[in-house]
Amino acid sequence: MKVQNIKDVNKFLEVVDICAGKVEIVTGEGDRLNLKSKLSQYVSLANIFSNGEIPELEIVAYEKEDIDKLLNFMING
Repeated sequence: MKVQNIKDVNKFLEVVDICAGKVEIVTGEGDRLNLKSKLSQYVSLANIFSNGEIPELEIVAYEKEDIDKLLNFMING
């Protein structure tokens, strides 16, 4: 799923942390990094983080409840 305009990065990472299954970020080269890993969070988000928000990001979640959590965050903040 592609997500856009994440303004509250800390809240986004909190939602990722409470996900039950694996949540991955897809890089421009097609690599997948585990967003549940703090090291991957810092490395991947440092590359795309600008002006306090993330303009666009492709993430993959494997569990339906995790997808619902992420969609709820995107809709309701």
